Amino acid sequence: MMTPRVIGLDLSLTATGIATWDGRPTSTIRTLASDGDQRLRSIMVTVRADAWDYINSEPIELAVIEDLPTHAHGAGITGMVHGAVRVALIERGVPYALIPPATLKKYATGRGNATKPDMRMALFQRAGLDLRDDNQVDAWWLRAAGLDVLGHPLVDLPKAQREALTKVSWPAAVAQ
Repeated sequence: MMTPRVIGLDLSLTATGIATWDGRPTSTIRTLASDGDQRLRSIMVTVRADAWDYINSEPIELAVIEDLPTHAHGAGITGMVHGAVRVALIERGVPYALIPPATLKKYATGRGNATKPDMRMALFQRAGLDLRDDNQVDAWWLRAAGLDVLGHPLVDLPKAQREALTKVSWPAAVAQ
């Protein structure tokens, strides 16, 4: 069975982390405040390109996005980035799932209140990857969660950590 094509997105207006579907090294889209709202377009265009398999001329199977913290759902600049990226995914026909930060932390480390260094250490311990950019670390774990739900885990995790993913509302096309 072929590995599903899944991307992980840690969205931010200043530094969006991306884990691409084909396993290339993770990357960060950095933008400048002086570019104003054009930053939204830059992020949207890059995500739109990453949400398409140019080799097969078809959309990827799933995008996994770190959700906004509960207390920030109605406001903020990050909400604008979420809107722009969701439009790009919808245009490409890519289903997406939103994972709350605490759920992602629980999946990666076993603790919903894990710190950024904890997330980085878990990645190093489980996958041998030493990524210094926390946006890329989160994007990697988001992609890993999507692949895990689709039956293609990137790392071996305890059952309790994997069960954190049952709290996520997955799109019907990939529901557990």
